[in-house]
Amino acid sequence: MNRILEICCADIESVDAAVRGGADRIELCCALSEGGLTPSAGLIAEAVSRNVPINVLIRPRSGDFAYSSDEINVMLRDISLAAAFGANGVVIGALLPNGSIDVKACRRMTEAAKEKGLSVTFHRAFDMCSNAMEALEDVVSTGADRILTSGLASTALNGADLLAKLNNAAAGRITIMAGCGVTPDNISEIIQRTGVTEVHASAKTTKQSSMTFRNETAKMGKADADEYARTVTSETNVAQLANIIHN
Repeated sequence: MNRILEICCADIESVDAAVRGGADRIELCCALSEGGLTPSAGLIAEAVSRNVPINVLIRPRSGDFAYSSDEINVMLRDISLAAAFGANGVVIGALLPNGSIDVKACRRMTEAAKEKGLSVTFHRAFDMCSNAMEALEDVVSTGADRILTSGLASTALNGADLLAKLNNAAAGRITIMAGCGVTPDNISEIIQRTGVTEVHASAKTTKQSSMTFRNETAKMGKADADEYARTVTSETNVAQLANIIHN
């Protein structure tokens, strides 16, 4: 059985680590602390130059997934940009205020992507929906290729029972990709319990800054943020995940 390991990366160093570790595909984003946002044009172009399929996250802001018409237009422009830079696919999602899938908006984005030859993943906005089985059918109706989900739970392992139900109900019409909290310690159990063939992980670690001069008074963001440490993809973690999923 052909299994796919997708790694979420937010910078070019992480993309390279994921490739060396054996990732099959990259979900490219920025601002992991916000749950992931659309990456810059430069990052997309640089990532696409690597020898790995790049799926670009299309999410214009943090917060909820109920978008205005102007925000939908921004996402449509970003889909065109991702295609122009040679991306393999895009990762989209939108909800209505009542927690159901915004089918109209998602269909527009999916059709725009498909016209440009891009694959389409519905992202973890799915995990904020009000009814998982209804949402599954709605996403299928948009023409998306896969759904990234934790089974509406805090981690994919905790959501394994619902993931299994979604995978069975999908019945080959759409791929269910398990993600959130996936580690070398639990990936085998997640696959066994859910039956999924695609798994998404961040495989992240913390990297300390190379700065020797440090101003501990000024802050670039949150008051409690460590300005001299950042989250990156661990080649070792990716290699461990890849070894398990591919064997």
